[in-house]
Amino acid sequence: MDNLENRLIKLVLKGDQRAFAEIVELYKDKLFHLAYRMLNNRHEAEDVVQETFLRVFRNMEKYDPNQKFSTWIYRIATNLCIDRLRRKKPSYSLDAELNDQEGSDGYAMLPSDDRTPESEALLSETQTLIREAIDSLPAKYKSVMILRYLQDLSLQEISDVTGMPVTTIKTRVHRGRDFLRKKLEYKL
Repeated sequence: MDNLENRLIKLVLKGDQRAFAEIVELYKDKLFHLAYRMLNNRHEAEDVVQETFLRVFRNMEKYDPNQKFSTWIYRIATNLCIDRLRRKKPSYSLDAELNDQEGSDGYAMLPSDDRTPESEALLSETQTLIREAIDSLPAKYKSVMILRYLQDLSLQEISDVTGMPVTTIKTRVHRGRDFLRKKLEYKL
């Protein structure tokens, strides 16, 4: 993958738009899943992905080939998500309908041969509780937890993406897990 990325980056720097389109194809789904899990909103996630690619295109000459391209692009997307989370003001309405359809595809259902309506309802309820608990995390823990457990990045990769020391990442993962454990302790 790195070899392909390096060739594509060299072509993009020479002005090859098709090479940039290939980079978009390689990363659009990964970035969307990251943004969606951080923002829990399909439209905002799509906006973040688009803005990420705009920034990559505008700043391609600033990319350091000594670091992994995936780390660089994840860092841009993560920072954009964090910026949106900071600007986002929670709005609550007692009359608002909950839309369970949006986001339900972001969490894989556990395969089972003996699914019953009761087990489906329980699983959906559990996923909703976990999603709400993750959404309630402060932004500094939420981004690290999503990168670690939902994007399956190593602590070093998260450090590269966020620009924080690995020790800080370990602390935030630990505190994020504690927060989730306390939040879900009596609910699950």
